[in-house]
Amino acid sequence: MNLKTFRGGIHPPENKEWTRSMPIERIPTPKSVVIHLTQAIGAQNQPLVKVGDRVVKGQMIGDVQACPAATVHASITGIVKKIEPAPQSNLKDGMAVFIEADGTDETAYMPPLDAFVCSREEAIKRLRDAGVVGMGGASFPTDVKLAPPADKPIDTIIANGSECEPYLNIDYRTMIESPADVVEGLAIAAHIVGATRAVVAIEANKADAVPVIEHEFQQHAHGMHMETVLVATKYPEGGEKMLMKAVTGREVPSKGLPFDIGVICQNVGTLKAIKEAFADGKPLIERGFTVSGGACKTPKNLYAPIGTVIADLIPDVIQMSDDVRKVIFGGPMMGITVPSLQTPVAKGTSGILFFTAAESKQFEERQCIRCGRCADACPAQLMPMLINAALLSDDLNRADAIGLVDCFECGACSYVCPARIPLTQRFKLGKDLLRNQRAKEARHGK
Repeated sequence: MNLKTFRGGIHPPENKEWTRSMPIERIPTPKSVVIHLTQAIGAQNQPLVKVGDRVVKGQMIGDVQACPAATVHASITGIVKKIEPAPQSNLKDGMAVFIEADGTDETAYMPPLDAFVCSREEAIKRLRDAGVVGMGGASFPTDVKLAPPADKPIDTIIANGSECEPYLNIDYRTMIESPADVVEGLAIAAHIVGATRAVVAIEANKADAVPVIEHEFQQHAHGMHMETVLVATKYPEGGEKMLMKAVTGREVPSKGLPFDIGVICQNVGTLKAIKEAFADGKPLIERGFTVSGGACKTPKNLYAPIGTVIADLIPDVIQMSDDVRKVIFGGPMMGITVPSLQTPVAKGTSGILFFTAAESKQFEERQCIRCGRCADACPAQLMPMLINAALLSDDLNRADAIGLVDCFECGACSYVCPARIPLTQRFKLGKDLLRNQRAKEARHGK
């Protein structure tokens, strides 16, 4: 079969067999949660509650009148014990609400809303009020994503079921276990943006999910034409821009956005959350994620309240071996190593990996030999070796001209580099420096 794909990419070991066949397991309600007030790209939320308040599951506890932003809600019912900074999976402390459960399960969901009857403005407001964000890791507010500029019409919406990161299976299990929710969420999203084509893109190593999804088209597509597309098993096939290229043949322009080519991509977990926000009035207060890695004795797929602290899952839910050396939030390619098990689950947490020393090897950086492997692997068709050279010369303008900002930090170049140069890490730092330089220039009117 001629599978759709993109130029470049790599084939790291998948390591998905450990949790592929394991149904998603809902954890018992934790005794407490730590919910960060800001969990999406955009403006910083402010608390809507104070210490001593009783909050109910689903109650909004963080908001700000700015765009983009995503509201935050209580994921358990209980008492607010503290509001103070706490560790986040982005390695920065952020203001968080500490809630202690009171043993009840009272909820404060919104009334159901028919997405196919209400106005577009009402639909967008529902997504914002529900705090729905991209659950593939980016955490961009969904209400903003589904409200592109009026001069950027959307004709295609893609459900991203690729899940190309090694170890992770939560998106696959979501498609297998909740296909009706995924399809209905896709229909709602397509209706909101006015798309005429809806595609569920699935990697070939998850081909058994295709008939499961297609079975729901007739009953839950709400008259929308839907189709499934098998894409090649390759990393980073699930990258938004890569998947759009593979499915539609269109390429997002340099420094452009997907709506520039009339396409929107949504993670399958996000689509499930969209359906729940309308059909059940349920805010995004829980999410699924994969727990795996060589140092995890109990690899599984879990469903937990936002704010669940990882340390509280050990050892009753998760058991680790003695040789754990690294804990990663997300996948091994684009995830972030966290320094503490006190880090809570966030809206963008797709996986938590426990790695052994063998899985956490560190290498000494050597001189670039200009072999070009990084360029061959780069899915964005950049020249990582030239960007690296510009950054080493402190020439941020040249790095920008070569394509620094177009790098989406997939890690493919670092993976294939025989000199073990930490290219992706260097590019992340370079983009921070570039943003600071541009801000400084703007302040001085340059």
